[in-house]
Formats: sequence, C-alpha cells, structure tokens
Amino acid sequence: MPHPLPALIVVDVQRAFDEWEAAGQRRNNPDAVARIVDLLAAFRASGAPIFHIRHEGTKPSSTFRPERTGYAVKDEAREQGGEPVIVKRVNSAFIGTDLETRLRASNIATLVICGATTNHCVETTTRMAGNLGFDAQLVRDATWTFDRVGPDGEAHSAEDIHTITLSNLNGEFARIVTAGEVIASLAALRQ
Repeated sequence: MPHPLPALIVVDVQRAFDEWEAAGQRRNNPDAVARIVDLLAAFRASGAPIFHIRHEGTKPSSTFRPERTGYAVKDEAREQGGEPVIVKRVNSAFIGTDLETRLRASNIATLVICGATTNHCVETTTRMAGNLGFDAQLVRDATWTFDRVGPDGEAHSAEDIHTITLSNLNGEFARIVTAGEVIASLAALRQ
C-alpha cells in the first residue's frame, strides 16, 4: 500500500551557490530558499518524509568539495533529527545512492522536488523520478538557476532557462506545482 503522504526531496541547497552569487553570477527566483523553508515546515508539521540531497564535488576546482565552505548546507535548509542526508556525486540523486531503495522500502509513491539548480541536479533527479515511476512534482517557486552561455556563445538568462526546463519536464516527467499548492495539498491530506 502506498505511503499516504508525499516525500520532500531537497536538492543541493548548499552554500556554494551563495559563493557563486558573491562572485557575480546572476540567478533567478530570489525567494526560492524561503519557499523551501515553507515546504520544510509544512512537511515537518505533517510528519511527511523529508530527504536532503547534498552534492559532493569530485573535480579539484569544485566549490562542492567536502573540504570547502561551499559544501555546507545553507542554515535555513538544515536537516533536523531523523531526516536522512543522501550524498551524491553526479547530477541525479538516484545514481550512486540508496535514495530509490529508501523510497521503495517506505512505499513512497509521490515525490515533491525542490532545490538547486533547476536545469541541472533538480532536472536530472526529476526526470529520473518520472522514469522510475514516481509521481514527481517539481516546485517551480522553490528552485532556481543561473545565467548561462550556450555552446554558440549566446547568453541565456536564468529566467529563460528556468522556464524552459519547467516546460520540458511538465506532463511527461512531472507536474509543475507551487509551494502554496503543495502546502494546501498536505493540509488537506491531514484532515
């Protein structure tokens, strides 16, 4: 029998992204971490499962290497007692980890995914969640990304990348939702 509540998957809410911003990289969705805090509070109040994902960089230059300050989780999104932390070394939280095993063991069918960045680890984790048969919900206002330059040298805004990523995932891999919708749905499940 499926678990009655969804699980919250919090992807890579780490200080490295603050360091990128401090170095001049521009991001979208400045309120994303506040929405993640809202989701964490709602899931904790509901007793719903929460899984924290951390990225561990392997390249010498990575700001996500465990010995660097960027590896640490942002204080606002820090795990609390009993909430597992799963460390990954690639984009997907399902590769090289026991995340799928843990979810299946608890009969969790629905995943609410948030974190950073929209078009990298969040997208890859969401695609795999959908491919693995989970009911994946990606929280559009609880994720963010950065401006990027494409292979042709053309600049792409974080807003455009975010929107296109959500469009690519919508329907086939996940439902695109807001934090408010998820919180209202959790409240309805508790009644």
